[in-house]
Amino acid sequence: MSIPLALYIHIPWCVKKCPYCDFNSHELPIDHQLSLYDKYVDTLLLDARMQIALTQGRQISSIFIGGGTPSLLPITQYQRLFDGLRDCFEFMPDIEITMEANPGTLEHAPFAEYLKVGINRLSIGVQSFAADKLTTLGRIHDPTQAMSAIRAARAAGFERVNVDLMHGLPQQTLNEAMYDIQTAHEAGATHISWYQLTIEPNTVFYRSQPILPDEDNLADIEQAGQRLLDELGYRNYEVSAWAGASDTHCRHNVNYWQFGDYLAIGAGAHGKVTIGHRFDTFVEQNSLLLASTNDSMFEASTAPGIYRFSKTRAPKDYMRGDVTPKMIGWQTIEQDELVSEFMLNALRLHEGVSHYLFESRTGFSIDMIDDEIKNLVSSGLLEDTQDKIKPTVLGLRYLNQILRAFL
Repeated sequence: MSIPLALYIHIPWCVKKCPYCDFNSHELPIDHQLSLYDKYVDTLLLDARMQIALTQGRQISSIFIGGGTPSLLPITQYQRLFDGLRDCFEFMPDIEITMEANPGTLEHAPFAEYLKVGINRLSIGVQSFAADKLTTLGRIHDPTQAMSAIRAARAAGFERVNVDLMHGLPQQTLNEAMYDIQTAHEAGATHISWYQLTIEPNTVFYRSQPILPDEDNLADIEQAGQRLLDELGYRNYEVSAWAGASDTHCRHNVNYWQFGDYLAIGAGAHGKVTIGHRFDTFVEQNSLLLASTNDSMFEASTAPGIYRFSKTRAPKDYMRGDVTPKMIGWQTIEQDELVSEFMLNALRLHEGVSHYLFESRTGFSIDMIDDEIKNLVSSGLLEDTQDKIKPTVLGLRYLNQILRAFL
């Protein structure tokens, strides 16, 4: 069975950098010209052409446009981008195309225009419907704009609208967290990503940490939120992902968690590909790909294997006119990393992972981790049937303990 192939597109700019954000995002220059977007889309399409051979004949099953704030890119640029991408790649007939959008930056086009270019799923970064929490988080929208964005997306014809919500916010009460969930549901969310605020290095919050709810309050909020989401008809299929009755799993994210392949274009974008034949022959088929890398990256890289890569992070470097977009992080995922990296992703899924999927995506027999599985089963953290392993309810609470067993 062919490994599914997805595409990630990174749009790096934001109106304002949020204090909790550690993604590769950059404040849009105040004096920027429309030519900035022209140049960026030109570079995205060059980047895509360089990666055609990496498809190895496969169709693209999903696309995710992340950021940054992708809704800052004008609709005319999306039209140009998708026209070019369809020239590079073959899309599956039922391809899922998700765009992240922030409620405060949706004035560039009516939602129906996004549908026309092929975007069929939105992920709206609301985070909270409380005005004071939005101010603390550095968001540029207010609660009314957030609710209006969800309703407008549904009214325009979007049948799949994810709403991102954070819990465990500074001085957040249980009732406030439940209000966020209830409001997202009533506004028309078909999918909710509900996750705890974490303080990451290299962020404003890390340098000046806000006061967060204590562990007992965090546990109460999490348990109450899970009950409410369940009562509202959402199905928790991954640690923080809840699909509503009229929606389904996010195909793109499930592909990540099941260790599928994904191409990546855009400043700082990361990709992963499985090469099924001799790599030196493969490279000869794509001179653009070879030109985009350092020759040293291909030393001893002639055998089939699983590779990861990344692109230059700074937008100005990514768009340099005198060079092609660089693959700065091309490297083999070594055998001793494969098991831990696979489990890090796959065990996030509540339904677990089949023995077949483990073997087909890593190339190893499930027997090689038999001792680890037995120990986790005896500890009550893992279930093992004849064809699948999955975390127990207790295991989902202590997922990090499970993952450490496979390091």
